[in-house]
Formats: sequence, structure tokens, C-alpha cells
Amino acid sequence: MELARSFLKVVSKAERTITLLAFAVMTLIIIADVMSRKITGVGLAGAPRIGVFAMIATAFVSFGLASDARRHLRPKFADSWFPESWDSAITRIQELLTAAFCLAFAVVGVGVVIETYELGEATRMLRIPVWPMQALIPLVFFVAAIRHSIFGLIPDLRPKLEEAAGLDPIPADLKPDAKGEGDRA
Repeated sequence: MELARSFLKVVSKAERTITLLAFAVMTLIIIADVMSRKITGVGLAGAPRIGVFAMIATAFVSFGLASDARRHLRPKFADSWFPESWDSAITRIQELLTAAFCLAFAVVGVGVVIETYELGEATRMLRIPVWPMQALIPLVFFVAAIRHSIFGLIPDLRPKLEEAAGLDPIPADLKPDAKGEGDRA
């Protein structure tokens, strides 16, 4: 259990760092491009493409952050369909199904990356291979599959909504139930 807890902490810290750096690159490159356009009348070659790559990295890595903090979107309409006594089993099933879904996307992502690599596809402006950026797709889904597998197998490691690292607590009036445990997912 401690190995799983350590893994989750390391992955979460790495995701936060990568997201912050990618967001900073995106912001700085776009600011530099706009300033260059205003001062010289010409933008920086490839700046919009680099900004888009940084935005893609931010978005994909943030998927893991949302899962880590239980802030991802999910349908809640079925939460009351089953008795509360089933919550533990439903939570395990939910996490393991999410892990299977992420694993399937990771496998498909690997296929896309391999195909792009074999075709030698590159960006037009920068003339750099596309596959390294695409490799983020299966990577984040593999990590999410591992994370949700851990949450399904060791539910005690699944963060409580109020304890999600680095987030402000949920105001009492926004909590779905009176017990303060948040939603059942």
C-alpha cells in the first residue's frame, strides 16, 4: 500500500510540474510572439505551433490532475439508483471500469503514435516529428489506468473530495450530501 501511495504522490507532483511548465511555455511564447508582431511587425516563426503544442500538453496532463483530485466530469444522475450499502462495491467497479477505459485509450494511442512515427509525419512550419507530442496521449492514459486501478483495488488511497491535494475545500452549501463526504463517485 505504501508503494502505491508513493507512486501516486510522485505522479501527482510530476503532473503538476509538467502542467505548470507547459502552461508557462504556452503563455510566454504567445506573449513573445505578440510583442514581436507589435515591435517589428513580424511574429516569431513557429510560435503559434509551439503554443499549441504546449496547450495540448497542458490539457492532456491536466486529465491526470483532475482524476487525482476527483474533479473530473462525470454523470451523477444514477447516484441514487442503488442503496448506499452498495457504495463501496460500486466505487470499486467504477474505478476499475475507468481504468479499463483509460487502458483501451492508451492502447489505441500507442497505435496512433506508431503509425505517425512510421509515416514520418512532421509539422509543416517547424519540420519536427509529430510523434513525440502524440506520445503524451498513451502516456497520460496509461498513468490514469494505473491510478484508477489503484483507487479500485485500494479504495483508501482514493482522495476524498475535501482532501484533494492543492485544492480549496468545497463550501458546505455545494456539497451533495449532509455527511460531508461529497458525491459517491
